[in-house]
Amino acid sequence: MTFFKAHRKLHIWLLADLILLAAFLLARGHRQWMNGWERLAAAPVRRALGSLCYRVSFSVMEALYVLAVVLVLAYVAWSIAAVARARGRRRRRAYSAVLGAACAGLSVCAATCLLWGVCYYTDTFQDQSGIRAEDVSLADLTAVTAWFGSNLTETAGQVHRDETGLFDVSLDEIFAASPAVYEGAEDLFPFLESEDQVPKRMLFSKIMSAMNFTGVYFAFTGESNINVDAPACLIPSTIAHELAHQRGIASEQECNFLAVLASTTSGNPVYEYSGWLMGYIHLGNALYGADQEAWQAIRDALPDAVKTDLADNNAYWASFEGAAAEASQTVYDTILKGYGQEDGIRSYGMVTDLLVAYYRDAAR
Repeated sequence: MTFFKAHRKLHIWLLADLILLAAFLLARGHRQWMNGWERLAAAPVRRALGSLCYRVSFSVMEALYVLAVVLVLAYVAWSIAAVARARGRRRRRAYSAVLGAACAGLSVCAATCLLWGVCYYTDTFQDQSGIRAEDVSLADLTAVTAWFGSNLTETAGQVHRDETGLFDVSLDEIFAASPAVYEGAEDLFPFLESEDQVPKRMLFSKIMSAMNFTGVYFAFTGESNINVDAPACLIPSTIAHELAHQRGIASEQECNFLAVLASTTSGNPVYEYSGWLMGYIHLGNALYGADQEAWQAIRDALPDAVKTDLADNNAYWASFEGAAAEASQTVYDTILKGYGQEDGIRSYGMVTDLLVAYYRDAAR
């Protein structure tokens, strides 16, 4: 009891964190509870945070991360100094320092679960739309991949290119058009309706590339943040992906599908091309593993402009292969599995099933 009283506030803080996390773990198995919490609490809070953070042009998320790093380093330095000064009470002081750090970390974890983790347990896009990922036949995969290739051929010449034939649309043009990109998708699926803001361009984009991320939605600021160092040809569809997260869609594979759907129905040639390109990459990768000859035939039929963009994209990401990218993806894989996404990073491949299910009839 004396020990508890000596760290009373920290122990109460720890208990509160554990209660919140336990409540979340218990409630996540009840879809109606999760739907209600998301509709009545989490989503309104994220929108309110976003309405504030979008008033400034810089990424508030990045500013918070920088502040967090500074605070962590300052806390570590302060704690070490405090323990050194404590002399006879060093063990007690060290315990307080460690417990304080643990409580802060658990509070962030609990807040993340309540603000964003809930979205992993609400009705999914597939639940609301009736479109289901299903087993894919090789014939259907080949037909849809070829159809995407045909759409790429039609749209490749509708975007500005540099003297080498590489996609060369300005970021200003891409970002300015982003608030309207979901209009076509919202006509098809009204539950996707949302008021979009122009996403934030990340200052530390190259660091994101080293970690193998093209963008990130940050629930604590309600912002969609985009890696603008990545190849420009896929930035429009990346924006559409992050705007899908704004709509409370947590699943990465569903957001990739929505990025393709929203981009290709946007009526904007730049976004349409980027959407067909993103979809082709997912489908082509799947087809390559199933039938290399069919993949090669479709690949050979693509115009040089598309091949140039694909080669540039491949070369860019190949330059970042290494321990940092693998480590960050391992961490994210663990996070996804923690929220019940059993396939982890492999769940990104499931977008192929959704694309084939949705576009199969159009491709015939």
